[in-house]
Amino acid sequence: MMVNKVVGKIKIIRRLKARFFLILALVLTILTVFALRANNEEMVRLRNAVYQADKSGQNVQGALNNLQSYVTSHMNTSLTSGNTSVYPPIQLKYTYQRLVQAQNNSSANSNSKIYSDAEYYCQSKIPVGFSGRYRVPCIEQYISTHGLNNGAIPTSLYEFDFISPSWSPDLAGWLVIAAIIAWICFVLKLVFMGWNKFFN
Repeated sequence: MMVNKVVGKIKIIRRLKARFFLILALVLTILTVFALRANNEEMVRLRNAVYQADKSGQNVQGALNNLQSYVTSHMNTSLTSGNTSVYPPIQLKYTYQRLVQAQNNSSANSNSKIYSDAEYYCQSKIPVGFSGRYRVPCIEQYISTHGLNNGAIPTSLYEFDFISPSWSPDLAGWLVIAAIIAWICFVLKLVFMGWNKFFN
């Protein structure tokens, strides 16, 4: 029973003209191009939303999550374009500036406390009768051993790259498969029927 259905479908396909497969392949190819372009345009819109959120400082993580979710689940959404593009492609300038400012503020407060601690320590170590010039090296030594180093800000906080899949199960992905199948059917039909019959 199942074999009869398959044979019946093969006979229907064999009766179809090669021109039908050519037209179908061309239409599917055009639709594929539009779907791939739509994927890319949506990525650009979400990327711009990330840059806008970065500039305003509001909901940057939410915008990043939306972009990551879209890029990693849709084909033709690569964030890089060509060999001359910056890597990593998402570099949040304003987030970096805010992180640097926060680090500087934190360091300034901590260093101020360390300086006060150094004065207290050196006053207790060096008697009051001695000149203040002996305390200066003590304070400098204390600060150098207890001071905070402004470490580099981790790049993972402001630089991002998301990988776009080679194929995705979305409209563009299924159209790619359909177009490939249509082109294969067209080529096979030409092989079986011969070029002369197609052009006559």
